[in-house]
Amino acid sequence: MPLTNNVIIKLNEITTMVEDKSKLSESEVNEIKSIFKELVENGERYDVDEIEFWFENEGSWKTRESRIRIANLSNYIQDKHQQTAHLKIISDDDCSCGH
Repeated sequence: MPLTNNVIIKLNEITTMVEDKSKLSESEVNEIKSIFKELVENGERYDVDEIEFWFENEGSWKTRESRIRIANLSNYIQDKHQQTAHLKIISDDDCSCGH
């Protein structure tokens, strides 16, 4: 699945926001989580491998650990959102159990 323009715009925001691309600060990690959370809450979906590939090819991310950390954060947020959405769907179902 290719990355949408909205996702690419957010990846550029991350690139601009992070000062030291060899090491992410805790506040940067929190901001990155927030960016990915906003994307998935707005219905955007992305392939985590494509996220990592984008950062690898962007040019300014020389440290592989930082790229993998961002890809892992994107995966965590997307998985968490999908699990939560799935639970909401189940809880809205009529279970026919009399409650």
